[in-house]
Amino acid sequence: MADQLSFDWPTGVALGADDFFVSDANAQAYAMVQAPKAWPDGKLVIVGPKCCGKSHLAGIFAEAHHALVQDAATLPADFQTDRQAVVVEDMETLPKASEEAMFHLHNHLRNHGGTLLLTAQIPPARWPIALPDLASRMQATNVVNIENPDDALLSALLMKLFADRQIVPKPSLITYLTARIERSFTAAADIVARLDDAALTEGHKINRALARHLLDNRE
Repeated sequence: MADQLSFDWPTGVALGADDFFVSDANAQAYAMVQAPKAWPDGKLVIVGPKCCGKSHLAGIFAEAHHALVQDAATLPADFQTDRQAVVVEDMETLPKASEEAMFHLHNHLRNHGGTLLLTAQIPPARWPIALPDLASRMQATNVVNIENPDDALLSALLMKLFADRQIVPKPSLITYLTARIERSFTAAADIVARLDDAALTEGHKINRALARHLLDNRE
């Protein structure tokens, strides 16, 4: 098993480059983030579902290249920066009032040999951008996708989620869950949260019996 692992969890999670688990589902995205000189026009979009590790990859890039990290939803309408590397997260949430600022940022980085890393849950063609010049430039950006987790990544994700809650499950529980939950990052987060909640509020042990009960009673 690869020795790197991480996802988009908000607190209590190791987010360094050595904490990212590489599998077939995210190997291309990981490789691309490591090689920004190969990005056409110095820009890249990472597209993937919620909690798949986009923000962690963006953080790895930002740390390596001293990049400014900015949420699209709060991008100021008068945004400017002298940084040569910029990350803009969740591009589908960019306000219309900030589209011109994003357009100028894109052009500034391109004209000065900078790099622009963008993240989103949907591809650029589906971003609700009204400014035609910005829309065309975003749609021309190279896209790398993070797919839903394969078995190796799903198992690693479950182990990491439990560890983040100071829980050490038996390997048999990980095997049981991997075979039965939906192959998605959100499904893994959901079942771990439900198991932890049941253990804390009802005094249950976190084991296969509790997992079976929760999976059989999703409502």
